[in-house]
Amino acid sequence: MGRLNEVLVLGSPHLSDVGTTFEPRMLSPLLDRLADWAPTAIATESMSGLQCDSLRRNPARYASTVQSYCPDPTPAGQATGLDVPAANVEAERLLADWPTMPTPAQRRHLVAVFLAAGEPGSALVQWLRLPEEERRAGDGLTDELVASMNRRKDARNETYLIGAVLAARLGLERLWSVDDHSADRSNPADREAYGAAIMSAWDNPASTTRRADDARLAADLAQPDGLMAMYRHYNSPDGPLLAYQSDFGAALMEPSPQAFGRGYVSYWETRNLRMVANMREVLGQHPGTRLLTIVGASHKGYYEAYLDQMHDVRVVDAMEILR
Repeated sequence: MGRLNEVLVLGSPHLSDVGTTFEPRMLSPLLDRLADWAPTAIATESMSGLQCDSLRRNPARYASTVQSYCPDPTPAGQATGLDVPAANVEAERLLADWPTMPTPAQRRHLVAVFLAAGEPGSALVQWLRLPEEERRAGDGLTDELVASMNRRKDARNETYLIGAVLAARLGLERLWSVDDHSADRSNPADREAYGAAIMSAWDNPASTTRRADDARLAADLAQPDGLMAMYRHYNSPDGPLLAYQSDFGAALMEPSPQAFGRGYVSYWETRNLRMVANMREVLGQHPGTRLLTIVGASHKGYYEAYLDQMHDVRVVDAMEILR
């Protein structure tokens, strides 16, 4: 049958939220360990350009989702003459015949195409693979797009600082955007009551423990091995159960007559199922893949539970990699 697909689920804090002492250089020990595992594909908690393009067509339901999670591809689309679907087709066409040693002009053009496709993470992979002196306008990249790439390069975001940096280091050409918000709904009439019910459910001892753990880890972040201690904590065997007890399990028990908590958990499970389905599709394209998937730590238990049901998939113990 050949080598099984392997998936390493890296539960991550959102790097925008870890505190002012965080610096990208702190990620070096983590990047070294992940590079030693040598993934052949990397998936991130980003929405694909194609899904964002689809959601834009239903603003009554998805306007806030698009505003929160979908970068605007318009400037790159104007620069390249490609809309999102056409840019995705063009990116796939280019990669299917991608040379072993592409020229800087070819990489700059692919950066522009990925931006037009709504895939800034993959665009950053190509940007980082360029020599610094070649990171400039031209070949479809305007000065505005160059500035956007330089902002992304330094953004406190795990897709960019872990996913794209690692992909470029390993010689990969792209990332896979597997987040899914197609289950999002906007219920303005119920939003206040919904929010109050969920916040009340979250007021529990497990949440108190999580907050205390987060505060301790953030306080120790600048210590030697501080960031690795944070990642080991989020990927420990006890992490998913504590997340469930503080969040989703508590929501299932909240007593509102509208069953807000049950609706919230339905959304959460649907989202995770679709995210895992997106990863399974990637694995099916390239059997024998070693896939690193980087996701917010609350997703980790759901990812691993769903992946463990798949044929031809072996879930890798993250703690073995993070030691």
